[in-house]
Amino acid sequence: MKEGQLVLFNQLEAYRQDLLDSISGVSAEAAEIVPNHFNNNIRWNMGHVYLDQYLWIETLTKEKTEAPESFRKWFGYGTTPDHFSMETPSYIELKKLLEEQPKRLKESYGHRLEELFSPTEMGMRTIEQVLIRTIFHEGIHLQAINDIKKCLYLHEAI
Repeated sequence: MKEGQLVLFNQLEAYRQDLLDSISGVSAEAAEIVPNHFNNNIRWNMGHVYLDQYLWIETLTKEKTEAPESFRKWFGYGTTPDHFSMETPSYIELKKLLEEQPKRLKESYGHRLEELFSPTEMGMRTIEQVLIRTIFHEGIHLQAINDIKKCLYLHEAI
């Protein structure tokens, strides 16, 4: 693996650890709360981050990934916790999936980062380009999680 590719996976792991650190003190119960003026909760954001990386890889490669089809109805774009069912993965299950995902992505796609595909609507042609995009997206949802946490803590303080 080339140096730049190692850097990419180091970043993927580091930013994922930032997300995991952010949720480490959140209880499963708190992860279910949708604060006023928000559409989603922490649990939804966790599932969405997990799904997003696989959806972009699927969009690019036209190959099925390990993301279960059911995740789309719970965590896809435009969904909310109102779409959850008894089968929706729990906070603990999602946390484990998020912990494992960077390693699984490296194992599955590390040797294919520069493989060329037909471009996506954003012009991305490689898995490496897709992963860069998903790291940015993860940062957006990390901020959403942090904003939700602030609302939850403010509510507790009142």
